[in-house]
Amino acid sequence: MLDPKIIRDEPEKIKKMLKDRAVDFDFDKMLELGKKRRSLMQETDELRQKRNKMSITIGQAKKSNEDASSLLTDMGKISKDLDKLEQLQKTVESDYTNLAFSIPNMIHKSVPIGSDESANVEVRKWGETPKFDFDVKGHEEIAEKLDILDIQRASKIAGARFYYLKGDLVKLANAITSFAFEFLSEKGYKLIQPPYMINRKSMEGAVIAEDFEDVIYKIQDDDLYLIGTSEHAIASMYSDEILEGKSLPDRFGSISPCFRKEAGAHGKDQKGIFRVHQFEKFEQFVFSKPEDSDMEQDKMIGNSEEFYQKLEIPHRVVLLSSGDMGKVAAKTFDIEAWMPGQNAYREICSVSNCNDFQARRLKIRFRDKTNEETQYVHTLNGTLVAIERTMVAIIENFQTNDGHIKIPKVLQKYFGKDKI
Repeated sequence: MLDPKIIRDEPEKIKKMLKDRAVDFDFDKMLELGKKRRSLMQETDELRQKRNKMSITIGQAKKSNEDASSLLTDMGKISKDLDKLEQLQKTVESDYTNLAFSIPNMIHKSVPIGSDESANVEVRKWGETPKFDFDVKGHEEIAEKLDILDIQRASKIAGARFYYLKGDLVKLANAITSFAFEFLSEKGYKLIQPPYMINRKSMEGAVIAEDFEDVIYKIQDDDLYLIGTSEHAIASMYSDEILEGKSLPDRFGSISPCFRKEAGAHGKDQKGIFRVHQFEKFEQFVFSKPEDSDMEQDKMIGNSEEFYQKLEIPHRVVLLSSGDMGKVAAKTFDIEAWMPGQNAYREICSVSNCNDFQARRLKIRFRDKTNEETQYVHTLNGTLVAIERTMVAIIENFQTNDGHIKIPKVLQKYFGKDKI
């Protein structure tokens, strides 16, 4: 949610943001509703005051044994008018709130302006893409021949985009997870395992719900959703709380399954485990003071880069354009890993600074001293490692001529051997 002062006092700045994001949003309607909302608030307050004064006058008249019938008639009329006005105010307030919860975040000044991914900027690149003296295979073909992945049987019992991990691929997933636990612990992050379901209020605090409806799974007959990422559950953890400034930044490392419908992705990445409905992800999440959030984002993307460098996976860091990043983020970096089977760099993790956008929705504030005015925290989220996509990168980058998979050196102590 944006600062109401910016909406009210700097409408041209909002309109520019919407244009830069290439978002279709009726901001003029929101401004009209905002004016009407403020006007109705004033009218209802004035009418309540009038009713309260009349109530006192009627009480005094009755004490003096005066005829108060005409006053009671006027009082009834005012009450009816007030009921209508309050109902109208409630409707306008609801319409305004719905729009306020749908408008995207402001864009960080360093973000490149463009309508899609073509305007993204490559920031840096790491590692040499591997050269093979044999025909490169995709991860699904290699894994199925080694009998460590079964897509067909998973499809039989759950449908498309599900999978069975088997044998050494299960061990590889656990090795990556164990390394991630150790890596973030050494960075001083608090380890946390969140609920895998959250209610709608929490979901709406973390995301723009109308954009996520086709992505997340709803639990029938319950006010619960399966999480699409642990970010949503952690962001909501401190909702309606005032934190102590000295506790910030508060850094969390979270492991969780993630569930996504992947609507709109039909026909893309159909093979294997690159784009699936269920996957595991190790997430970084930070609650920060406003003045520190840019620095915290740089640390988080640095963590992810270091992690993939230790895994020896060639990758590049990309700064997303205004039209390619999510609506909740003010600034987003992606890390794209080299996938030999696709002969392309593909997104493997993402790190976003949401500034105070989520905190306003979730009412998360902080103060440095008692009786000091509160401020909204800044929230940041970032993938350290998406397990399944990382296994895709390892399988394809470390494939051998005889159909085996070398294990990155940093994982061998967790995995127990040097190849599959």
